[in-house]
Amino acid sequence: MTRARPATCLLGHPPLAAAGALPTSACASSFLLRTPRACAPTHAPGPDVRLATRGSLCYLVFWLELFRRLCLQRWALAPGHPNTDMANPSRILLTSSLTMWMLAPACGDSVAGSEGSPMSTSTGDTDPEDTSPDDTTTGTTTGTTGETTDPGASEPTTTDSTTGDTTSGEDVQPEPEVWDGEKLPWDDYGRWNWIPFPDSQCRDGSRAGIWLRYGKGPGLVIFFEGGGACFNALTCANNAANYEDTWWFNWDGDGIFDDTWTDNPVHDWNFVHVPYCTGDVHAGSRTDVEIPGVDGLQQFVGYRNMTAFLDRIVPTFKAAPNVLVTGASAGGFGAGIHYDRIARAFPDARVTLLDDSGPPLPNNVLASCLQQQWSDLWGLEDALPEGCDDCFPSAGGGLANLARYLGEKHPKQHLGLVSSTQDLTIRFFFGYGEDECMPKTINVPAGDFEAGLVDLRDNYVNKPAGVWSTYFVGDSGDHVWTTDTRFSSTWVHGVRFVDWFSDLLVGKAGHVGP
Repeated sequence: MTRARPATCLLGHPPLAAAGALPTSACASSFLLRTPRACAPTHAPGPDVRLATRGSLCYLVFWLELFRRLCLQRWALAPGHPNTDMANPSRILLTSSLTMWMLAPACGDSVAGSEGSPMSTSTGDTDPEDTSPDDTTTGTTTGTTGETTDPGASEPTTTDSTTGDTTSGEDVQPEPEVWDGEKLPWDDYGRWNWIPFPDSQCRDGSRAGIWLRYGKGPGLVIFFEGGGACFNALTCANNAANYEDTWWFNWDGDGIFDDTWTDNPVHDWNFVHVPYCTGDVHAGSRTDVEIPGVDGLQQFVGYRNMTAFLDRIVPTFKAAPNVLVTGASAGGFGAGIHYDRIARAFPDARVTLLDDSGPPLPNNVLASCLQQQWSDLWGLEDALPEGCDDCFPSAGGGLANLARYLGEKHPKQHLGLVSSTQDLTIRFFFGYGEDECMPKTINVPAGDFEAGLVDLRDNYVNKPAGVWSTYFVGDSGDHVWTTDTRFSSTWVHGVRFVDWFSDLLVGKAGHVGP
């Protein structure tokens, strides 16, 4: 994503007023606002000779014009000059603004991904502190068959029910947010590093952060960790309120994190692991919340934390051709909730969603009263896309409509959900919504849960056809599939889960299961 540079006078040089040319206020003129963007090199030298030539030409023209104006002004102010009205500062400012405005198109914009970032193709010399991989800009993804697939391919192959073709309509999106934070520090390939964020918090107010592993593959994985939720004394007691940043990353080599098993289609991608310590499925924006039976004030700020994380993740990997947004359990919900903003942050990438065991089921299974409780405590509605009118619990909507909204808004992307049909963990949490949130027993019946999954697949994410894919494991109460041996050992109707996942990344997965 291209970002305009700050509006500074001549890239840090003193204002022209210091040389007696223009009043200091000229720094707010269109001339000085445009000059840094138009004529300053905003990318490291790279293979694009045309851009380098344009930058050099722009510098030459700019300084010649500046010299001409200074000479003109000195001449105009000379005693006895017949055109004394040229000495009017406003006329000089107007002339300068118009002249330099016409120079702007000669310089063009900076190129995304050309600043020596991990996804860059820059070949120029870079600072060792900012050195990053330079061979990860491949625009295609290879499926499990070993055949390179065109990024536009979208016809399902591993399907056990009707899927249809992917729509070719335009993916209309609003203007993305401006993510312009400091890039993440570079380290060797394959090594996990803890990156603390002073402006982030866990539920108990302690500091949070992310784990980062650089890879040589053509993409970025953003993984949201799971671990329950906090909305009453019992659930909060079983949910981590902080995150110890001194321990090592202990999922390395498991499931999707396995960087040696080549059947894993993202084994060599860049990885950002978002730990979970806010108890709000990564979707909260409330501080100092009191919950009966829970000690202290709770900081439900998962959504706010992710804003801080993205402000550095996006500039680091802005040229990534492929982005996978995924997470398990509570992290599956978080991945779905953050998908829209991440897709907008990477407007030129194939951005895939894989929700592992965080199913946004219809309101008859994931009760409206429970969703409203989460919204009241965590600020859940603040994390939902503004354009999703049917998503908000307070207006009678629900998270199942978020799944529909994402498919309709991003018809050229590919979104997936994996779940068992009797997931014991999710049925327990959803059980708090039974009997109008006054349950006699805390568990959604297995039949109701499976019916909710089928309803979601057949009636909420069925259009546009081919955008959503599902992988349902029947007659099972197991939970999460991406972080352990189930990733490689699960088969449904002759389709191995990891193969379905590989097909999802290239838009060919479809629906598998009951």
